[in-house]
Amino acid sequence: MSHIDNVIIQVRARLQLLGIKLWEEPYYFSDIGSIESEIDLLAQDFSTNLSLSISNCKLALTELQDGALRKLAARKEFNETGLATFSVRRINNQEGTQNMLEVKCDLNALGKELQSRIAEKLQLNDPNRVKCISAGKIIDPDRTLNAQSLKNNQQLMVIISEIDRDETNSKDAMYDRIRKIKMDVEAIVDSKRQLFEMEDQDGNPVFLPPNENRALLMAMGFCEKARAAIKRQHYDEALILLLEADEKFTTCNSGFLESVDNYALVNLDIVWCYLCLKNVTQLPDAQRRLDICEQSFRRSYGENMNRLIALKGNACPERALLMRLHLLQGVVLFHQNRRDEAYERLEVAGRELRELKVDDSAVETLVEMGYEPFEARLGLRACSGNLEQAINFIHDRREKKRDARERSHKERKVNSKLTRKNSDKDWVNPRSVCTLMEMGFSHDLVVAALKKCNNDLQRALDLLQTNSDELLKNLPKKENADTDLLEQLKQLGFNEDMTRVALETTSNDMEKALDFLVKIFGNEEELVKQMERISEAAKIAIARDDTPSTSSGIGSLVNTALGKVKNEMESLKAYERFNEDITSNEQDYLDLPLLQEEQILAEYKRFLEQ
Repeated sequence: MSHIDNVIIQVRARLQLLGIKLWEEPYYFSDIGSIESEIDLLAQDFSTNLSLSISNCKLALTELQDGALRKLAARKEFNETGLATFSVRRINNQEGTQNMLEVKCDLNALGKELQSRIAEKLQLNDPNRVKCISAGKIIDPDRTLNAQSLKNNQQLMVIISEIDRDETNSKDAMYDRIRKIKMDVEAIVDSKRQLFEMEDQDGNPVFLPPNENRALLMAMGFCEKARAAIKRQHYDEALILLLEADEKFTTCNSGFLESVDNYALVNLDIVWCYLCLKNVTQLPDAQRRLDICEQSFRRSYGENMNRLIALKGNACPERALLMRLHLLQGVVLFHQNRRDEAYERLEVAGRELRELKVDDSAVETLVEMGYEPFEARLGLRACSGNLEQAINFIHDRREKKRDARERSHKERKVNSKLTRKNSDKDWVNPRSVCTLMEMGFSHDLVVAALKKCNNDLQRALDLLQTNSDELLKNLPKKENADTDLLEQLKQLGFNEDMTRVALETTSNDMEKALDFLVKIFGNEEELVKQMERISEAAKIAIARDDTPSTSSGIGSLVNTALGKVKNEMESLKAYERFNEDITSNEQDYLDLPLLQEEQILAEYKRFLEQ
């Protein structure tokens, strides 16, 4: 931010305080224009009251007057023609606001029309390279601007996907990369292998109904890739991915969002990207998101983090998140010209930042002892720099996570089985299944009771204790593997014993049995071998019996089986691509380097002290 931006913030606030309208007399006459002598007098008065130079005050007043007059002209044009005017800021990583322009478009037009007009103004051949952001939402090209709550005189942020000159083709780099990321995340989430799973901070699995689980896994996949982009300082790409994640999160109705900090972190990261892109046009959205983040932290960590401190001690690593929140709140307050409040909040952030700093030599010592750098930093932050305590912290953390995963092994196994068999409407919580099975009830009875009681554990227990005979009577009878289906799958090269289990587990549902069998193969190499076995077995079967109807039936089954194997291979490849730039550190979101935070803190405190 420049010095003149700081001046404009203060001058605008004083104009609002005094109720001065620069587009009215005596500062402006419609038939004459701006009255410079009145602007000069006002600049002198503001200079005295704000302790700013007269020249800077006049420059700020002139710019604010020009802006107000442009808005008035746009309002008049909108009333007369229906054409809305948008103030568009094109931003990129290097310069923040690269250029500003005005674009006019009918509010009844689709988002793609606005994209085309912006592309034309910027002399871009492909409007698809334009991504418009309004009030923290990506503008949908296939919906009208009205339907997306866009208004006349609204400010838009525009991110342009630059063409990668190193590529041999002319595809744009960023949006093509984002498109591929979205496809990969979708393939991973939809895989039968459960390649993505949700865990809490202690390594315990989180179970949700399938549809909601899918939306949250998609959102968290986008968040992981966004954080990787932030590490590369590709804030524009990160912002697009985070806004995509935000959209997925907001489709969820579960209380899960209120009980954990995932959604808070998305909002925090979005505002961080706004700041790193030097874009204050999204100030109202930034305020809203920081409020959501603060409320979520209070629910998760307690007022003043008292719940978290009670659990983890006074120097818990989550304080890094609070520090960044306080820093961003200070920045937003500064841009609202609430300077005293901004200074107080930045002081809090500064104190927290100093407490989070660790000695580089202590980190090196722990790394030399075999610990990961992130473990060393988080351990030292959690223990106020005490080396011995940090070692104990790291070991306790590892053991806690290992124990949680060992305890949850049975739950994960049950969840895998339930996910294959049940849809969203009759989903049952695997944790509840395990709890009731540990009391001696059979798996099928427990599942039936939980379905009947809508996952209410106590009601299901009461039902099992009082009415288990009735439940047992209504259970579907176990089916043996259908011999014809068994033979068909054997012909395609599947193991007989596993095929029998698959058919019995899925009640002889061929589609589900194939899903079961395909999931057994551990890696891409095994899947390739199975494809070869299917193709070879199909040729032999068709050659043995050339009856058209038989050949057609085998061909259809072969195509279905090959399709499922190929899909699973694509999921594994997508998972490999996804992990290329993802750290194995599950607490990466807490391992903030703090260098940028220090620079931003110093910059805004300097502006406040000028």
